[in-house]
Amino acid sequence: MRKIRLIVGGVRSGKSNYAVELAKESNKKVCFLATCSPLDIEMEKRIENHKKNRPHNWVTIEENINIIDRLKSIQEDNLIIVDCLGLWISNMLMKEFSEDRIKEEIDNLIETLNNINFEIIFVSNEVGMGVVPESYLGRLFRDLLGLLNQKIAKISDDVIFMQVGIPVKIK
Repeated sequence: MRKIRLIVGGVRSGKSNYAVELAKESNKKVCFLATCSPLDIEMEKRIENHKKNRPHNWVTIEENINIIDRLKSIQEDNLIIVDCLGLWISNMLMKEFSEDRIKEEIDNLIETLNNINFEIIFVSNEVGMGVVPESYLGRLFRDLLGLLNQKIAKISDDVIFMQVGIPVKIK
């Protein structure tokens, strides 16, 4: 059965922990699709800490760009956590995808989500509450992630805003 949840919030707001807790409560077979690339030692440590917080029987797929193909290969009795959409957008920008290509990827993701038969939880950063970034790349990231968050929220069954570790249901 298709069910889409979006969990958004600021840095260290408890988004990932909340997604993990929701998945644990589901009693479903869980697949964790991680979009983070271990680019330095500090990030490697963060990834290891995240892995320690997940049950050992969960399948982890590390995919920083081609999440759409991965989602298409998922079977319908699974629950998928995609953590996180902000890193997915960032990864595409770092690979020098054009703005138009990223928007096309966003549209392809939405189309894919309209045809799934499993439960999925997206984790994403809220980017609409801060200052306007000084750099072009920062503004482009904010705009693209804001667009993606809006499109996911529109088709989601539930949208949760995390604030200081507290989930606030907004849809």
